[in-house]
Amino acid sequence: MSVTMRQMLEAGVHFGHQTRFWNPRMAPYIFGQRNKIHIVNLETTMVKYQEAMEFVRKLAANRGT
Repeated sequence: MSVTMRQMLEAGVHFGHQTRFWNPRMAPYIFGQRNKIHIVNLETTMVKYQEAMEFVRKLAANRGT
């Protein structure tokens, strides 16, 4: 399953939580903020999405083990 960065943008994946509820460990994944909402870095999100998809593929190929 292939997802493009444009599709993520159109789906609103880049909108995070309100800035007052942020966790400092999320700093590497936050691109910036707008109107008191964090904007998630979609380049980083795309890399992590692909890693997760590869993990699921391997898990399915090994029948869940």
